[in-house]
Amino acid sequence: MVARETRGARRRGVSAPARERRPPYRARPIPWKHLMGRESTTVADNASTPDNAVGTQRVKRGMAEQLKNGVIMDVVTPEQAKIAEDAGAVAVMALERVPADIRRDGGVARMSDPDMIDGIIGAVSIPVMAKVRIGHFVEAQVLQSLGVDFIDESEVLTPADEAHHIDKWAFTVPFVCGATELGEALRRIAEGAAMIRSKGEAGTGNVVEATRHMRSIRSAIKRLGTLDEAELFGAAKELRAPYDVVKEVAGLGRLPVPLFSAGGVATPADAALMRQLGAESVFVGSGIFKSGDPAKRADAIVQATLHYEDPAVIARVSRGLGEAMVGINLEDLSDSQRYAGRGW
Repeated sequence: MVARETRGARRRGVSAPARERRPPYRARPIPWKHLMGRESTTVADNASTPDNAVGTQRVKRGMAEQLKNGVIMDVVTPEQAKIAEDAGAVAVMALERVPADIRRDGGVARMSDPDMIDGIIGAVSIPVMAKVRIGHFVEAQVLQSLGVDFIDESEVLTPADEAHHIDKWAFTVPFVCGATELGEALRRIAEGAAMIRSKGEAGTGNVVEATRHMRSIRSAIKRLGTLDEAELFGAAKELRAPYDVVKEVAGLGRLPVPLFSAGGVATPADAALMRQLGAESVFVGSGIFKSGDPAKRADAIVQATLHYEDPAVIARVSRGLGEAMVGINLEDLSDSQRYAGRGW
């Protein structure tokens, strides 16, 4: 199987080795061309598939592990993607509208235009993610064919299926999915998700729901560790999750995939808060490019995410950032305006 060159290098006519000699961004560089093949055929884990084969869960989870201790930023243009990369983002999320604009505009939110995604893929050398609607497996097939590095089955977009999420085992590209509580996280993992993010409430600039969801997931994991085997069967029924996944989490004391945070992060202190609560990385949507000085705020949030236990660093990078995005009180949102409740 032919190894995939770095996307940005291939599009600009530069060989992969030449691209690898460029100074790495602040997070550790990721050997994507050794992790994924160029083909977009589907591979599911089975007894005859080697653990290091393209598309196996071991490979997909390994790719997600490489994004720990960093920031994934929503971007809508190649220029924004370059700002994110220069600030030290470990990945970017390519979409036509940030969550705040989706919330403002209303209507049906769908997968972004392939030309827009291609433009962002060609602009940066860091991984590129893109969103699909819950249950819309054809949008996921399209994104896989475009060569994105991760697919986010996202509640921010309008759900396409009210009963089923995507079968993520059927794809070589790893998926990230949101969760508000442990049962939801375990159901997504059972479907093949390689990364979980606490949902928060995207596009609000209000971190309270992200805090609630992270605390809920973490406390439920701790509770599983106190149960005996018989009690774990009851917990699996309560969580509406497969017993084997519940047992694995109880034994590990954590999820078997990385747990990131999303939804409402708008300041360096917000990012550090989520890290201290247990998030291994942070997604930032509207909080950067809806602020007064996006480049400076992006850099500050990256630094706060890396140095989340150092208040002096957080204080220093929080100075002179300009206006943060305008926030929304969640009490002002009706149930239909809350994205976190989407999914099952």
